Amino acid sequence: MSDTEVENIIIIGGGPAGYTAALYAARAELNPLVFEGFQWGGQLQNTTDVENFPGFPEGIMGPEMMTRFRDQAERFGTRFVTDDVDKVELTDGGIHKVYLGDEVHHAKTVILAMGAEPKRLGIPGEMEMAGRGVSTCGVCDGAFFKDRSTMVIGGGDSAMEDAVFISKFASSLDLVHRRDEFRASKIMQERAESLPNISLKTPWAPEEFVAGEDGALEKVRLKHSESGEVEEIPVDGVFVAIGHIPRSELVVGQVDTDDEGYVKTEAASTKTNLAGVFAIGDLVDHTYRQAVTAAGSGCKGALDAEWYLRDATF
Repeated sequence: MSDTEVENIIIIGGGPAGYTAALYAARAELNPLVFEGFQWGGQLQNTTDVENFPGFPEGIMGPEMMTRFRDQAERFGTRFVTDDVDKVELTDGGIHKVYLGDEVHHAKTVILAMGAEPKRLGIPGEMEMAGRGVSTCGVCDGAFFKDRSTMVIGGGDSAMEDAVFISKFASSLDLVHRRDEFRASKIMQERAESLPNISLKTPWAPEEFVAGEDGALEKVRLKHSESGEVEEIPVDGVFVAIGHIPRSELVVGQVDTDDEGYVKTEAASTKTNLAGVFAIGDLVDHTYRQAVTAAGSGCKGALDAEWYLRDATF
């Protein structure tokens, strides 16, 4: 690939948003180039059963779903580079530059699809038991814990929302927060407190997720934030709900972002403040963060880019 060749579309990111954008762009014969990153597939690569994506009535494993997304985009001519972008130089309506080390790629449009990642507690067992009793998505995984004991860790609206949702299935749910005061809105806290199978446990902080003999989660070790007392609670599933971090560091200072680092887009579109630069998926989504909503925004991003290319002059 020549350094002077100008691509129609470069897509940065390889999750459900980026792959869907690639599919639509490829079918529109725009010959997209996707820098999918070493950790291609996004958060679904770390997900086990996916039962809430339409079209898979028996469910599907997260990595298999991402492989299918990728294969479908590739079928129509998408080109993939399994490497992480080092730098971008974005313009307002001109030709954009995307760097892999010293190698530069030029594009008329860039679709940003770097996603977001859940904030982690950073305690022993958290990563080892991901998908084996430890989850970061109550909406995704709550139904797997029907009539079982669960725990949600966090103090904001996301934690309350997860607790309310999971409580529909779980026999019991401990909502654990390291402080006595919650950050959540009063109405969300009252909603959680009103449910008979939810118990608030404060001020306790998780110290370790402890595995059973089968390697799956068996209990959570908590430490009282004031007294230092340690307690172990047997639990079938725990949900870490302490927020997400958008992976926008590549473009901060070039496109507009909000106080949390999410890329801002124009209402009802994927357009950023720079002409020819679009943003999709969890990179822009504070609220839903589902594979199906990410895929939907990927469709929008590709169509927005296609229409921009139709009307722009370079």
